[in-house]
Amino acid sequence: MSIKLTLLKTGEQLISEMKELSAEGKDEPQAYLLENPHTVEINEKQFMTEEEKKDGDFGINVTLLPWIILSQDTQMIIPVDSVLTVVEPLNSVTQLYLDKLKTFEMKEEEEEEDDD
Repeated sequence: MSIKLTLLKTGEQLISEMKELSAEGKDEPQAYLLENPHTVEINEKQFMTEEEKKDGDFGINVTLLPWIILSQDTQMIIPVDSVLTVVEPLNSVTQLYLDKLKTFEMKEEEEEEDDD
């Protein structure tokens, strides 16, 4: 699996580990398996420093939220016809996603220890 940015026909942008699922004997994917999908929300920065303006900072904040927040599932299958396009995310967005997953894993481990 590799980390991809997926634009759905609904307009949602998802970042996740993605794998193509194909029917036996067919080359084209029938669906995509998304692991730990998160929606990507982009908001304009409310405040920018002079240094950010000088450096050409784009003036946006990126927020990642679990895609289906009320689900315990970490793997979700979406049909190919629900997807508009799949692209490589910016390195900074990939790193943000990996950092969030790492933080979430640490919280899960702490909760498991507290349950013991």
